[in-house]
Amino acid sequence: MATFTSSLPDSLLDKLSVLAKELKLPKNKLIENALELYLEQIEKASYIKSYKQAATDEDILKVAEEGLQEYFTAINDTETN
Repeated sequence: MATFTSSLPDSLLDKLSVLAKELKLPKNKLIENALELYLEQIEKASYIKSYKQAATDEDILKVAEEGLQEYFTAINDTETN
């Protein structure tokens, strides 16, 4: 595990200290958990943005529609056999 040193505003460090004490967690563990959650949210936001962009791209929509048609054809072929 790597070591990382950073500075925080006093008000944020005070909040961190209070919460760490309430949760009976070391401050570094609380920061680690918070950072994991924050990075996951950024990743989700990135996916959402890419899906919204794809929804307006006519070429991507055509490819998706063709894929769905092939999927439904395959399902129907399986059900009839």
